[in-house]
Amino acid sequence: MASQSWEEIPAAVRRAIENETGRVSSSTAPENGRNSDFLATLHTDRGYFFVKGVLAGSRRARMQRIEATVNPALPHSVAPRLLWEVESSGWSVLGFERADGHHANLAPGSPDLDLVADSAATMAHALARCTLDLPAAADQWAWNAPWRRLSTAPDHDFDPWDRQHLDELVDWERRGLDLVRGNSLVHGDLHPLNILVSERACVVDWAWASIGAPWLDGVALTLRLIADGHTPAEAEQWARQVAQYREAPADGVTAFAVLVMGMWAYRGAFPQLTEVARQYVRYRTKA
Repeated sequence: MASQSWEEIPAAVRRAIENETGRVSSSTAPENGRNSDFLATLHTDRGYFFVKGVLAGSRRARMQRIEATVNPALPHSVAPRLLWEVESSGWSVLGFERADGHHANLAPGSPDLDLVADSAATMAHALARCTLDLPAAADQWAWNAPWRRLSTAPDHDFDPWDRQHLDELVDWERRGLDLVRGNSLVHGDLHPLNILVSERACVVDWAWASIGAPWLDGVALTLRLIADGHTPAEAEQWARQVAQYREAPADGVTAFAVLVMGMWAYRGAFPQLTEVARQYVRYRTKA
């Protein structure tokens, strides 16, 4: 469902927002973003604010509450600061610093790669030993269990390689549920649309954050580098700039790649990303 415009949200909610921002003179919605009922950069008497609003009691509201919970723990050199929260007329609204920049280009030779690596290293170091009350990545994956679900779906249109190796993929998934455990705050949805680059790489949209192994985001970025033209070996070499990824157990990296591949295969909405993950899993397993 598309987000509502500034004029479409209730007048009481607009007034509550303007109590925090001053008079809104213009509202610009981003091209991407589907997890909010209202999503826009507001130009106001007091400057620019990036604002997210959701209807209370919805799944989106639960995700937004996670984002508000984690924000104080984030290194604000690489993540926008949450400035205010308001509740009005059944709406929950968050106001953030505006993050300038373009979506990260992760293609080979991109000048953005060094900046993204710096931010990834900063996050992995700063977010270790997190004590926030958040979902555990292992529990989320145990609930999803995409390969287990697919293994009992006889009508699924399997890729031939997936069908041939289904038992192995289910086993990797089972092992992965233990290997992804950890005590680090993990973004959980790192891809170019959630990384804005100017003089630094800024990571946004923390609504999928969880507690897990400190190298999970590094594996996610490795897959995105492969999607943007790197070989698996090149993508891994880039990821090794982050100490937590260098120290990751080899089986953990493979198992998490299998989990991500299974999620994309199960959803069926990302065939190109599924093929990228399949390429990486085949590289990791030599199969």
